Amino acid sequence: MESGAETLPRTTPGSPAAKPKLPPGPSWTLAGSTLRWWRRPLEVLERGRERYGDVFTLRVAHEDTWVLLSDPEHVKRVFTGDPRLLHAGEANTILLPVVGDQSVLLLDEPAHMRERKLMLPPFHGKRMQRYGELMAEIATNEIDRWPQDRKLRVRPRMQAVTLEVILRAVFGVADNERLRRFRDELSSLLEAISDPRRAIFPVLLGPERIRRVPAFRRKMARVDGLLFEEVAARRAAGDLERREDILSLLLQARHEDGRAMSDRELRDELMTLLVAGHETTATALSWAIELLARHPAQLERLEAELASNGDEYLDAVIKETLRLRPVIALVLRHLTEPMEIGGHLVPAGVSLAPCIYLVHRRPDVYPEPERFRPERFLERKPGTYTWIPFGGGVRRCLGAAFAEFEMGVVLRELVRRRRIRPASDRPEHPVRRTITNVPSRGGEVIAEPR
Repeated sequence: MESGAETLPRTTPGSPAAKPKLPPGPSWTLAGSTLRWWRRPLEVLERGRERYGDVFTLRVAHEDTWVLLSDPEHVKRVFTGDPRLLHAGEANTILLPVVGDQSVLLLDEPAHMRERKLMLPPFHGKRMQRYGELMAEIATNEIDRWPQDRKLRVRPRMQAVTLEVILRAVFGVADNERLRRFRDELSSLLEAISDPRRAIFPVLLGPERIRRVPAFRRKMARVDGLLFEEVAARRAAGDLERREDILSLLLQARHEDGRAMSDRELRDELMTLLVAGHETTATALSWAIELLARHPAQLERLEAELASNGDEYLDAVIKETLRLRPVIALVLRHLTEPMEIGGHLVPAGVSLAPCIYLVHRRPDVYPEPERFRPERFLERKPGTYTWIPFGGGVRRCLGAAFAEFEMGVVLRELVRRRRIRPASDRPEHPVRRTITNVPSRGGEVIAEPR
């Protein structure tokens, strides 16, 4: 067993350590806790740590009981723990209605590792660099359409960019009519599942019941129809080996027994890449633009570096954005056996929750944690267990490098083409949109041409 996942130590019956017990936490009712989490999740996290410290319990409807962790040593133990005891897939069932049963996000133990091995090669660094020209073209086409003398909300614009990147670089769709159909159906689905007016229903109903809702089933059926058509057409393509989009690479991948991925596997993994790489990257880009617009000194330094073809400060801007405004607040690991952590023997059936948001705001790790200061990542490299916007361990996001690379390409094209400034004196704050934390006004800026 790996050192990070210590189960119940050998004790004599009746000793305190022999009785698993949850750490302290708010005494709210389940309904009250769920409502608070839904409305103001980051405030719930901050107040929980203020009152209970680095380890506390939180209950939310249709979820395991969560034990929140914000000490980097506790995070390390979870991320390096035995995958047999810490199930990420079992803790991610909220994603089931969209990504499907065979998604790498929902699998655990050997099944997860088998699928992960198939998914990793397309995200190899050298291969990924080939998408840079396509990403730049997509970003340029979008930015050149922006208004010149009035405010715009950058988040919808970034959603358009990241969706186009997925359709062309990941799905490999090239035909204009098929691109239009995919844009229409996927945009409709993504808007439906992220609309705050509707998104409470998955929390209230749970993933299994949501799957049976007729309106949701109809939307998924239309998207699935397009995906299965694309997979069939690609299987029949004579130039599959010459293609470099991720779907084509997955069609050529083989399990250890020589089997190709089934149509259902491919569908689920394509939806996984859509969910993991569209809304999240668009939100991160929106925050980066909003923060740069409000910090002219940092923006000026970035402009100067890009003018001289450097990229070190650009990378620091991306990392600081993901630290200060992580898109996802926490990650989950479902415990299959009791585990001692932070002086508490946590019972089986609970989910340990390394809290990205709280770890990133530790003043002992990040002095002046509320400040946007990219320079901190020039002074010191991000820590494996203190900078965790993509999770960690064997469950770290497969597309992390892809997302950072895409952010770099888009920001580079934006800064070269536009001068940005805030549209209002009022800074934007994070608000919940499904499982992401987005700018409260969509990232409003003025973007004047250079």
